[in-house]
Amino acid sequence: MTDKLRNNMHRETILFLLVAVIMGNSLMTAALNQTIITTDESGLNNPEPTEHSSLPEKPVLQPKETVPVTGNYVLNDTAGKPCIKVSMGVVYKVIDKKKASYFNLDPSTTLATGRCGQKEAVLSLAIVGEGGYLDLTFEKEGNISYVSKVRANLAPSKGNKNYPGVIEHEKLFPTAADHSLKCKSQTEFHLAENLRVKLGPLQFQAFKLTNGKFGEEVECWADFNKRIFPIIIGTTVVGLLLIAVLTFLIIWNSRRQAGYDRI
Repeated sequence: MTDKLRNNMHRETILFLLVAVIMGNSLMTAALNQTIITTDESGLNNPEPTEHSSLPEKPVLQPKETVPVTGNYVLNDTAGKPCIKVSMGVVYKVIDKKKASYFNLDPSTTLATGRCGQKEAVLSLAIVGEGGYLDLTFEKEGNISYVSKVRANLAPSKGNKNYPGVIEHEKLFPTAADHSLKCKSQTEFHLAENLRVKLGPLQFQAFKLTNGKFGEEVECWADFNKRIFPIIIGTTVVGLLLIAVLTFLIIWNSRRQAGYDRI
C-alpha cells in the first residue's frame, strides 16, 4: 500500500470519526431537550402552587382606640326561639408595662354560642383562631333580669401572653321583663389589672323576646346622667343668678330705706 493511499484512508477515518462525534452530540442534545420539555410539561420541575387553608389571624393590638363595629348576636334555645339578643360594639383594652393597647371585636370573625336556661343564660362570643372570648351571663329574678358576670380573655398575635379577667356576683343593667336596655354611652369594665373591656353602644334583651325583636327600650344610667347633667348644671346656674339678684335687691332696698330714715 502506497503512502498516498494510506494518507487518504487516514483522512477518511478522521472525517468519519468527526462526523460520528458531531452526530452523537446532536442526538444527545435533542434527547436532553426532549427530556427537559417532557419534564416541564409533566409539572415535575414547575409544580402548580397548591392552595393552603389560611388560618385566622390572632388579634393585633393597636396603639390608639377607635370606634368599634357594632355586631348583632342572637342565641336561640333548643326550640329555636331567641333567648338572648345583643347589639353592641366591644373594645378590649390591654395594659402592659403601663402602656395601653386596644383591639376591637370584629363581628365577621366572631362566633356566638352559649346556653339558655329559665333563670340563667350565657352568651359566649369567641374570636376565631383561639384569639379570645367574651362571656356575658344573664340572670333572672322575678320580673327583673340583669348581667351577673362578665368574663373575657384576649390572646394577641404578638408574644405568647394571654390576658384573662372576670367580674362576677354583680347586678349590672337591671331591666324589666319584655324590655330591652339601650345605652349609647360606652361602659368600661375592669376585669383584671391589665385587662379592660368596653361595651357600647349596646342594646340587649334576655329570656323573653316577642317575635325575636327588642321590646320597649329602657335608658341606661350612663345615658340618663349624661342627659340630665347639663339640665342640673343649667338649673343650678339659674338658681345662683336668682339668689344673687334677690340679694342685691334686698341690700339695695335696705340702703335706700336707711337713707329715708336719716332724712
